[in-house]
Amino acid sequence: MSQPNQPAGSNPYGQPSYAQYSAQQPAAYPAQPTGLSPTGYPPPSHAGWAVATILFFWPLAFAAFNHLHNIYPRWAMGDFQGAQEASDRVKSLGKIALWIFVGFFIAFVVLYGVIIAAAISAVGNAGYR
Repeated sequence: MSQPNQPAGSNPYGQPSYAQYSAQQPAAYPAQPTGLSPTGYPPPSHAGWAVATILFFWPLAFAAFNHLHNIYPRWAMGDFQGAQEASDRVKSLGKIALWIFVGFFIAFVVLYGVIIAAAISAVGNAGYR
């Protein structure tokens, strides 16, 4: 309710009135990045390959788990390419460990085959002297 001597819209206590703002105010800050990668999700961790490094060739497990634990922090900081590279590195280390295991296994089988063949040959020749 206004006083009869005061104009409409003025404050009766002598305080300045504030300007009215519309509902559409311009943004004070530009749009902030959402922190999501282009796909919206962090790259796959390939934790199974990291575990495979322990089972197949444990010295590579140190590097695999180090890269595994770098995936999410890099993604969270916005380093999407670094997170993807760490994810790919875990997978490649797991595959390298698997191939090293396969190589050792084949070498082991061949070595045992040679030893068994030499033993059979030695036993077979012992009777004909």
